[in-house]
Amino acid sequence: MSLILAVALLVALIAGLSRAVYTVGPESVGVVQRFGKFIGTVGPGLRFKLPFGIDTVTVLPVKRQLKMEFGFGTAGATQRDQLSTEAKQESDMVTGDLNAAHVEWVVQYEISDPERYLFNHREPGPTLRAFSESVMREVIGDRTIDEVLTIGRQGIETEAIAKLTALVQDLHMGLRVQQVQLKDVHPPRAVQQAFEEVNRAQQEREQMINQANGEYNKVVPRASGEAQRQLSEAEGYSLKRVNEAKGDVARFSALLEQYEKAPEVTRQRLYLETIGEVLPKLGNKVILDADAKQFLPLMNVQPFMPQPPQSRE
Repeated sequence: MSLILAVALLVALIAGLSRAVYTVGPESVGVVQRFGKFIGTVGPGLRFKLPFGIDTVTVLPVKRQLKMEFGFGTAGATQRDQLSTEAKQESDMVTGDLNAAHVEWVVQYEISDPERYLFNHREPGPTLRAFSESVMREVIGDRTIDEVLTIGRQGIETEAIAKLTALVQDLHMGLRVQQVQLKDVHPPRAVQQAFEEVNRAQQEREQMINQANGEYNKVVPRASGEAQRQLSEAEGYSLKRVNEAKGDVARFSALLEQYEKAPEVTRQRLYLETIGEVLPKLGNKVILDADAKQFLPLMNVQPFMPQPPQSRE
């Protein structure tokens, strides 16, 4: 009996001693607890602990970049908190203009304080996942669907990492959020076709507006130039008429001055000048005396016909 007891004690001792040896990887630290109380951390390498449950060691990858995926999952993932069983529910969101969007994103983080990570929260991984989803819903809810799908992606990432970092620090989770990255963002499958039609209509609207602006920019300057030309011509004609009127007034004033000095002479001169201007415009006119006889033989009534040039042989 004593032999059996000795063998049992020996086996238990060997088993305990074998469990007292453990290894910490190069990217990890070991958090040591004695009777459940935290006593410190140990670095990478071969380590020893008190057996029989006196010491317990939790190895944490403090130098490894960890990540969580939302709305999708990478095949073959070994990290416990990387994937979620409710990927579709957590990625379906509502934007600020009451449109639905399917948002897929990644949160990259690291363990900065092993003691806080283990003891401040019962489940730090699921807690961080819940915080990430809450922050992303808040950020997406403050933006329109166009911002979420196109120009607002960088702003969403920046605001999300700032809010998530503030939460983690306020709750002393022992984590450091390194990056929040949007992956695929698109409308839900049920409304994908309708949303594409809306986008197509918006693009056609923008195209028509651009065409109208182009036509406006082509027609309006041309019309403005034409209007300016007509205004310039009108101003020139107005100046011409005014100057002509001033000249006529000046000429009339000069004639009036001469007329007042010598009325008969001036009247005769004006008459002769007028006749000299009018008669050449009347053509061939013959003034006959009422008593004249046999006028035709005295006058060549054939019109003047120019002779064609003679050719030189």
